[in-house]
Amino acid sequence: MRTAIRQSFLAIAFIALAACSTNGATEVGRNLNDPLERINRVTFAFNNKVDEAVARPVALAYRKTLPKKMRDRIRNFLDNITSPVTFINDLLQGEVKRAQVTFVRFFVNSTIGVAGLYDVAGDTGLRGHKEDFGQTLAVWGVGPGPFLVVPLLGPHTTRHLTGRVVDSRIDPFGYLLEAGGVGWVSIIGITIDVVDRRERLVEVVDEMKKTSLDFYTAARSGYWQSRIAAIRNGKISTEVPGDDEDETLDDNGSVGAGKKNPPAQRIRVKGRKPEMVAPPTSRRKDPAISKASRPVATAVH
Repeated sequence: MRTAIRQSFLAIAFIALAACSTNGATEVGRNLNDPLERINRVTFAFNNKVDEAVARPVALAYRKTLPKKMRDRIRNFLDNITSPVTFINDLLQGEVKRAQVTFVRFFVNSTIGVAGLYDVAGDTGLRGHKEDFGQTLAVWGVGPGPFLVVPLLGPHTTRHLTGRVVDSRIDPFGYLLEAGGVGWVSIIGITIDVVDRRERLVEVVDEMKKTSLDFYTAARSGYWQSRIAAIRNGKISTEVPGDDEDETLDDNGSVGAGKKNPPAQRIRVKGRKPEMVAPPTSRRKDPAISKASRPVATAVH
């Protein structure tokens, strides 16, 4: 079953990757295209109904049933088993030092940390991070492609969706489970991961629904900020725009070297006053990006 799902996702990945170089009619923030907005809004409304009827209640039951310490142990375990995928993407991005940190964290937490239930490495100062193939594509200079709201999976760009498919193919634990005849375990793991992430976003999503004039627009913006933050490795600019020449995001959501940081931009949202948005700043080497600390993630993935 898992093999069939992977093959289907792989076909979607090729279609999505081909779309990464296309330009949509509507630009959001720093060139996030949403040419399928009408369709996306319908899918978003469907996902929101599913979230209200199923995901949110299950997340609240999960919170009520398990104490925070136990939920934290589960989160540590889930993060630990994704370390091989992060390690591979660290290397593909040329981030050797970060790959070393990922490897050491995985070894320490898998042994001393009891299969990753305890973040022993983090307690000693080795902080974890996440990398996916969507971020790797961004570092390689591949554009984000159109914005999509995928049924049940939530907001994505075609680059991000492609990355998720590739990550599922390079995950060694998936192959080990399949070889052992227990591939269904990975589905249970994904389900628990979704529930745990939704539980951690209950208040954030509730507040966004209450305060946003347009929940779809707010979720789309929050998602894009989150992805840019992930691509920049958690680095936030404190420099005055234009003070220094550095790597900056280009029109594809990638980074071009040697460009001056652009001035802050006014993003106008219908019915609201224009907001000053600070420009993104430096990231890493060649061709793409830097990372900023994770802003608010939105919606259920």
